[in-house]
Amino acid sequence: MTQGDDRILETLESSGMVLSPAVIAYNTDYTRNYVNKRLRILRNESLVNRVDEGYYRITDRGRAYLSGNLDADDLEQSDD
Repeated sequence: MTQGDDRILETLESSGMVLSPAVIAYNTDYTRNYVNKRLRILRNESLVNRVDEGYYRITDRGRAYLSGNLDADDLEQSDD
């Protein structure tokens, strides 16, 4: 997990909305390409769901990670 992953998850959680990678990138100061790459990884870890083509929301597992109830060591640690 990266600091960017945390920011992406925090943005999704605090908004309470379904967001596109472009909106997440704009609000986190990361590039859209970076956000797209990290969203794929977060999705593989079941921390976010793709609700429609190009739109994501945080999952209960993602909230558990942010609250400290799910340790990063319990994830696959795929940082490609």
